[in-house]
Amino acid sequence: MLRIPIGERPGWKARAREFGFGFHTMYGEPYWDESAYYQFSLAEVERDIEDPTAEIHQMCLEVVARVVADDELMRRFCIPESHWDFVRTSWRNGDPSLYSRLDLAYSGKGPAKLYENNADTPTSLYETGFWQWLWLQDNVDRRALPLQADQFNSLQEKLVNRFRDLQFLTPGRAMHFACCKDTEEDRGTVQYLEDCAREAELDCHFVYVEDIGRDAEGRFTDLEDRVITWMFKLYPWEFMFREEYGDYLGSNNIRWLEPPWKAILSNKALLPMLWQMFPNHPNLLPAFFEDELDRAGEHEALVKKPIFAREGANISIVRGGDSQPLSDGPYGEEGFVYQALHALPQFGRNHTLIGSWLVDDEAAGMSLREDDSMITQDLSRYLPHAIV
Repeated sequence: MLRIPIGERPGWKARAREFGFGFHTMYGEPYWDESAYYQFSLAEVERDIEDPTAEIHQMCLEVVARVVADDELMRRFCIPESHWDFVRTSWRNGDPSLYSRLDLAYSGKGPAKLYENNADTPTSLYETGFWQWLWLQDNVDRRALPLQADQFNSLQEKLVNRFRDLQFLTPGRAMHFACCKDTEEDRGTVQYLEDCAREAELDCHFVYVEDIGRDAEGRFTDLEDRVITWMFKLYPWEFMFREEYGDYLGSNNIRWLEPPWKAILSNKALLPMLWQMFPNHPNLLPAFFEDELDRAGEHEALVKKPIFAREGANISIVRGGDSQPLSDGPYGEEGFVYQALHALPQFGRNHTLIGSWLVDDEAAGMSLREDDSMITQDLSRYLPHAIV
């Protein structure tokens, strides 16, 4: 694994506008950065990223099966009791999923370590599945990369095929796509998924989350008064459960992407449960609930993470009795978990995080984000990768 400088493609920003990639620069700072790329060997990708991703995913599903069967664990995961049946029924019915992303710390030496599972609303999908693949093709064509250069990236193909599968499993329903207003990145992610769904010949509609209403019969509807029966929502389940309409979620005949059982996987309480069920697994970091900290004494430093959080918010490092905040934010009301400190690898000044994507149950691709700080947040730079 190497970080290698490379010249930017001539005119790539104009091409980005042409392809609708308007958020390549945010608040005057580069989000997409192609002044360098990360180079991997095929063995590194297959042995250290792809295979562990599939294994970790199956371990996570075992956690879901354990949690839905145990009231106390449902409380541990801060699932509101009024929604327990909604979540459990979703799991027991085998409601299908679309995609997810595991965040991994990996330096090219030793096993990748799981930081968290973004199983409900992961973004950076368009730039992974399409834009970095286009970067690879362009640089091979202009001989800036070797002809045999490749990428761990079947994300777009797998998304299209998965939508075809889902249409077979959910016949006769149009799919609504939804995200919140005033976030260009979220709209870009959802637009990309709409494009993949249309390539799979799904009937698609879009509605902002804020514009969803209810008709006289209590059914969710869009602004055209179309009844919503199948929806992809880029809006977290923990938010939806607490919204004014939360009580109606289980009473509507809607198939959801992601399904309600993903509320367990996208929850930081997953981390100590994984460690309890699979102790000393090479891809896991020791992790503990707050009332288990007496078992964490052998670890010099712990990372304190909110059970619910987004974009690296409200992270602290705890050493002894001292807590050092690394990022602020609005989260933490539900409590925290603690994970043994395992710093991201540094390439120069850059702290680098790997996102390993899954579509359904299959590893599907890789994204890399880097930041000057130890925490990967919403404006951290995205860099492409190549297998050489």
